[in-house]
Amino acid sequence: MAEENSEKRPATLADCKRIIRRKLRKREEHEEVGLNIYPMMDMMTILLVFLIMQFASSAAEVVQTDELQLPTSTSQVEAAQALGIVISNNEVVVEGQSVLALRNGAVDPSLKQGGGTGWLITPLFNNLKQHRDRLKLIASHNTQRPFHGEVRLIADKRTPFRTLGEIIYTLGQSEFGALRFIVLKPGQGSQ
Repeated sequence: MAEENSEKRPATLADCKRIIRRKLRKREEHEEVGLNIYPMMDMMTILLVFLIMQFASSAAEVVQTDELQLPTSTSQVEAAQALGIVISNNEVVVEGQSVLALRNGAVDPSLKQGGGTGWLITPLFNNLKQHRDRLKLIASHNTQRPFHGEVRLIADKRTPFRTLGEIIYTLGQSEFGALRFIVLKPGQGSQ
């Protein structure tokens, strides 16, 4: 009889709240459906570092022309992986991209900080800063490839000493201080 009395009495506010709480506990919480892009970003970063390492490890192929004639050397030291700079009689090329035009091997004074007496070549310096920042970023993500500021210089043997000095000074100002000159071994191709 007690059960019959409890069923017939009107429901109180506390009874309604208890029933609602019980129903909510039994229901699964609504999960937000979305795309988590963080694993994809990690994967793309790894792929980017891998591709940069693959392209950076390609061998230096130098074709001699009338504008670029390499000097010779008897050194047995092999060329290391480094930023590639080609200095021909009419331009300076950094990693395959023309950065600076030369006139008979000389830099236009308007492109140097300080004019004709200046040593810092502004367009080359700006380009080298971008490469430096890129290489430091790679080094921060990959301890196997630390940044040493290494440069592989391929210069025409007729390049004026002043131009070579200005380029080396600009390299030093942009934190590229480890220079390696690429030369020909007597009787062989480029090294």
